[in-house]
Amino acid sequence: MKALHQALTLANITTVQVSTPHSLGILTSSEPPSSGQFRPGYDKAIFAPMLDFLRQTKSPFLVNPYPFFGIDPNRPDSLNWALFKPNGGVLDSVTGLNYTNMFDAQMDAVFSAMKKLGYDDVELVVAETGWPSAGDPGQPGVGLDNAASYNGNLIRHVNSGQGTPLMPNRTFETFVFSLFNENLKPTISEQNYGLFKPDLKPVYDVGLLTHQEVRIFPCIQ
Repeated sequence: MKALHQALTLANITTVQVSTPHSLGILTSSEPPSSGQFRPGYDKAIFAPMLDFLRQTKSPFLVNPYPFFGIDPNRPDSLNWALFKPNGGVLDSVTGLNYTNMFDAQMDAVFSAMKKLGYDDVELVVAETGWPSAGDPGQPGVGLDNAASYNGNLIRHVNSGQGTPLMPNRTFETFVFSLFNENLKPTISEQNYGLFKPDLKPVYDVGLLTHQEVRIFPCIQ
């Protein structure tokens, strides 16, 4: 990242930010969100210097939150919690804050980990998130309705500017995964994250279509 930034600077390109995305596997703890922390050893050796670089270059920390992977078949309400649908919420007993959706909880867990290292001022960007519209038989949570519900509610939520319980009144730049279904992925669910089929026919609409024509595209990464 430093080498790329230096190369861009030498080329007098000052408007390109350099960062790299992370799965939530970087956390050793995320429940409750206030307990979020980076994996021991990685925190000071990797993430502290990385966050320092991002702070110096005014670049964002990129994360890939996937509530889909957090649904628990043994907790019936966890699906609604992941989909931004009405639910009883989950209380963080440390902060006293109630979380009405899993996306906010995951984002605040990352924020808590950053804050423990003293870098809570670095911007957070959602580099990738989504929901499969199809999957293997019996796979919990997959389906066209749930995919449309998650991405539609996600767009409304991040555009609302309400932020999260620990990061109120913030709007997160968010990239939806993915633009197209990909038939070479190894599992059925992985093949069906797209908003569109490869022939540009929509799988479902989350507000991107006008008269069945594509109005805007999410970013391809």
